[in-house]
Amino acid sequence: MSEAAELEKHSKNELFDKSTTFADLGLSEDVVTGLTASGFEHPTGIQAALIPPVMAGKDVIGQAKTGTGKTAAFGLPVLSMCDPNIRAQGLVLAPTRELAAQVAGELDSLGRATNIRTSVIIGGESMRDQKKSMEKGGHLIVGTPGRVMDLHARGQLSFNHIRYMILDEVDRMLDIGFLEDIRKILKNIPAAIDKPVTEGGRQTIFVSATMDVQIERLARSFMKKDAEKITTVSGSLTVAMVDQKYLPVEPWDKRALLLKLLVKEKPETTVVFCKTKATCRKVAEYLKKKELNVRELHGDLHQSKRNKVMEAFRKEKVDVLIASDLAARGLDVDHITHVINYDLPEDPEIYIHRIGRTARAGRRGHAWTFVTPEQGQMLTDVEKMAGAEITKMEFPDFKPGPVPKDVQEERRTGVKRRDKPRDVGDREVAGGFDAAAGYTEDELKAMFPDGKIPKNLPPKGLGSKFKRRGR
Repeated sequence: MSEAAELEKHSKNELFDKSTTFADLGLSEDVVTGLTASGFEHPTGIQAALIPPVMAGKDVIGQAKTGTGKTAAFGLPVLSMCDPNIRAQGLVLAPTRELAAQVAGELDSLGRATNIRTSVIIGGESMRDQKKSMEKGGHLIVGTPGRVMDLHARGQLSFNHIRYMILDEVDRMLDIGFLEDIRKILKNIPAAIDKPVTEGGRQTIFVSATMDVQIERLARSFMKKDAEKITTVSGSLTVAMVDQKYLPVEPWDKRALLLKLLVKEKPETTVVFCKTKATCRKVAEYLKKKELNVRELHGDLHQSKRNKVMEAFRKEKVDVLIASDLAARGLDVDHITHVINYDLPEDPEIYIHRIGRTARAGRRGHAWTFVTPEQGQMLTDVEKMAGAEITKMEFPDFKPGPVPKDVQEERRTGVKRRDKPRDVGDREVAGGFDAAAGYTEDELKAMFPDGKIPKNLPPKGLGSKFKRRGR
């Protein structure tokens, strides 16, 4: 047996707890019946560890690698404990619309043999349809904080019967952008955290792939004092089934290198992660012009468009998905073979989440990361987080392009321009403002129809005669 086959067999053995079955975990008969009919017998490690304390009514913090079944870990016990006669008794918060929709679909699938139904509450979709969904069932509400707060403020979503409160991907949910929303939601839930569910209290569950000390401390402030932490991550957070490589590249050569990789290596299904929405758009446009089967996924797309992109990607009608981190949060597609980090993230935990999009359920995966000369320390930080050395990928077929003139000048004089690097398409200009760089003649005509292309950044103030009010 090859080394890769041995590793895959070992990973699958680690993933599932063969010493127990779902029937041993105290789940309801209907839930077990549905799991058996679907061919599930043995739980994963996080499921075997987390389900019993949740069934016992404890508040739980669960941490496990991406792709190990965390949704089922909290979903199965909640489905087992829910009362089919009470609506909106469980609330699951997710950081993105895509993850919320995905979790809702998985809960409905897990509970197919029960009378418990899920309603998904997210922005970009019809409030009227979501209200009807809650009226027809809505035992479990899965949503993003903004839409949940909105419907609650309108009197269309009551928190009075919520007994099960779950935060998925808690590390991102408790980021600055979500923290206050979560506080408001939790404060508006009447059920007390210091009482058990059987006495009208609230049970709280937090799950995530990564969690530092500060995040855990914050999570515990929302939970009972005896909240239990369960982790199946031993030592490092590396996704063991992912072959991790890096490719050194200058910023202005990234798109050419990406194209060469995709054409030469022919990865089956690939997600390319970019740092910004603008970069996602430009990279996708560039690859489409090269006749590659590419779609983009980022926050600037309307929700209906994002849904169509995800549907096509899941049905394997798209070879390459160019995505931002937030839009791809919770991207759970089994057939992803490669992840390419077009931009190396500054936060090593984001890297862990990204590469976890491949190697799902014990399959092998590949992660290729572009690293610019000044990002050596960032790569080292990622290696520390991953607990593994990321080796250099030799790619002699790629020939770097010429160094841009402004970079040559900077290197010659040793004087850096004041402004930060700015992505302008084919290359990143180190400082300054070069509106024409990286754009085609047609693109420039569309942006500047009068033919006057600016050579300097606009002034900070635009000369408005109106004074701003103090805030």
